[in-house]
Amino acid sequence: MPKSPLAPPASPPATGRRLIWLLGPALVAGVAYLDPGNVAANMTAGAAFGYLLVWVVVLGNLMAWLIQYLSAKLGIVTGQSLPQVLGDRIRSRWGRRAYWLQAELVAMATDVAEVIGGAVALNLLFGLPLLWGGVITGIVSMIVLTVQTRRGARAFESVVVTMLVVIVVGFCAGIIASPPDAAATLGGLVPRFEGTESVLLAASILGATVMPHAIYAHSSLVRDRFPLTAATATVGGVRERRLLRATRWDVTIALAIAGTVNLVMLLLAASSLAGVPGTDSLEGAYAALRDGLGPVIATLFAVGLLASGLASSSVGAYAGSEIMSGLLRIRVPLLARRAVTLIPALAILGAGIDPTLALVLSQVVLSFGIPFALIPLVWLTARREVLGDFRNRMLTTLGGVAASVFLVTLNIVLIWLTVTGG
Repeated sequence: MPKSPLAPPASPPATGRRLIWLLGPALVAGVAYLDPGNVAANMTAGAAFGYLLVWVVVLGNLMAWLIQYLSAKLGIVTGQSLPQVLGDRIRSRWGRRAYWLQAELVAMATDVAEVIGGAVALNLLFGLPLLWGGVITGIVSMIVLTVQTRRGARAFESVVVTMLVVIVVGFCAGIIASPPDAAATLGGLVPRFEGTESVLLAASILGATVMPHAIYAHSSLVRDRFPLTAATATVGGVRERRLLRATRWDVTIALAIAGTVNLVMLLLAASSLAGVPGTDSLEGAYAALRDGLGPVIATLFAVGLLASGLASSSVGAYAGSEIMSGLLRIRVPLLARRAVTLIPALAILGAGIDPTLALVLSQVVLSFGIPFALIPLVWLTARREVLGDFRNRMLTTLGGVAASVFLVTLNIVLIWLTVTGG
């Protein structure tokens, strides 16, 4: 049987150069963990409570590892994305439509946060009006998506990973100029809260970390990168085991990068912005960094924010397209869909609504979508009829259930505290 050029060889293990070739999908999905919502949550937490919530960032990253691995495993073993699997299993047409509607709203909320983040960055760097910054962010994300549609998954990965490098440099530069207190950082690993506001910020950090569209996207990314066809199929699960072994490395590297950057943002705010007024907004954090650490560090931060908005917006649009095609079995051209989903973000910017308020509200909407993505993922990956011999072990399922309960509970707390004013 002839083999696809994308198929890995049937016998040698995925090591060395071949292992590197298999990496990539998790790095793209991991961009979702470094979007403007994360920046706002981590910077605000560090400025308001110092090192108190270090443990929340670490815990969120550990849970994210398990969740993203399960998403990738579903895509590799079934050859389908999570929305496709759910679309096949939800028999009711209205049930599929209802599920799609909540997932679509979540994808649009994600887009709002990412476009606003890019617009704020362009405003900080070049003084552009927020509306025009949003338009430019949307156009650039469409260009990136064109790479995916015309050049394929590998080229799309290369562009997004390049932006990821810019994000890492931009957000981590300040920590060199203002190193954190090592003892206080270690002390922050002890789980605790200090009042209602710290609970709200902890929920915001986790809500901005484990996001529904990253769960949907990862299964789609590995499906596109490693398509399951008659040409790529192997006997005895050899293909799946090789790809899952590489995926564990891929997810580990991606979440190590994302977790480190998120932690650095909180530590930078704790060491440089603690007690400084106005740091509960992206503009305020930029101004505080400029005044405290100099214009170079502040500019790098703004460049990182811009790359964050552009990269995460592209990945979010990719996820939204997959949600629609998987659940409704409707394939809308990616660029046309992208143009439509830009409207809410541009309307918010054009109406002059406070960008920070819009970011906060978008995180609340994202919180509604967590259970609908996370619970089905854990349930499906634990079932033999879905994954066969690759179904979750009992310990993995228990870990997924524990993470689901914890995240859903905290997101309910986030919604409650936001609605009631804490």
